[in-house]
Amino acid sequence: MSAATTSPTAAGLARRPVRRTPAWILTDSIAITRRNMLAVVRNPQLLVIDTITPVMFVLLFAFVFGGAIAVPGPISYVTFLMPGIFVQTVVFGGTNTAVGIAEDMQKGVIDRFRSLPMARSAVMIGRTTADLLRNLYVVAIMFTVGLVIGFRPTGSPLQVAAALALTALFGYAISWLSANIGLRSKSAAAAQGAIFLPIFPLTFVSSAFVPIATMPTWLQPIAEANPVTVVVNATRGLFLGTPDTGLVLGAVAWIVGLVAVFAPLAILSYRRRG
Repeated sequence: MSAATTSPTAAGLARRPVRRTPAWILTDSIAITRRNMLAVVRNPQLLVIDTITPVMFVLLFAFVFGGAIAVPGPISYVTFLMPGIFVQTVVFGGTNTAVGIAEDMQKGVIDRFRSLPMARSAVMIGRTTADLLRNLYVVAIMFTVGLVIGFRPTGSPLQVAAALALTALFGYAISWLSANIGLRSKSAAAAQGAIFLPIFPLTFVSSAFVPIATMPTWLQPIAEANPVTVVVNATRGLFLGTPDTGLVLGAVAWIVGLVAVFAPLAILSYRRRG
């Protein structure tokens, strides 16, 4: 009999799953984030779209609709609009997660990830983190354009930074919702269509572009309860230097709640597909 026979203990160790440490998950997540960011940097068309699209939104809403929409208080429509545009942009940016995951699944990239000795959660964390960084770039572009066309935040630098942080983190929370849809879609086109079904009502039935008081009476309670409205109103107050603590805490609660619900669901769904 050969002396190279595998012992029962060795066989049991070989079958035992490797436990992923937090440091391992972090390292793998950074690698996936870098991979997704390089895909954007190396695709000039994506960079052009990410740069031009938000500028078009700002200019269209500010100069086409601005003259027809009255806003409360002494502020200009541009100053009223910009917080809403920021939130709308990161929400739309969060849909990239669904499309990116569906594309990777369709091309077999996800299958290659599963064959590697890496943390399963890192694929989802890396994808959503890359989209968070992408959203930060877009918001920076929009903030600059807004200043050029008359956006004048009167809050302190700390309040403005808090408003931008809330905006970016809300986009990150939406990315986790989007990831769940991407994992369940058969193609990138299907993922894009599916994610926009909830996203369009969320963004437009809100205080992002018009005061809620101008909406039909039956629609106003729906718009008030909308998480987009909560985040927009919280960031608008911070930008104007008149923050509402209740609204800020409500925005934080929505962000934490969305991540707490949809991040574990996305990671669990990804693992079950492995």
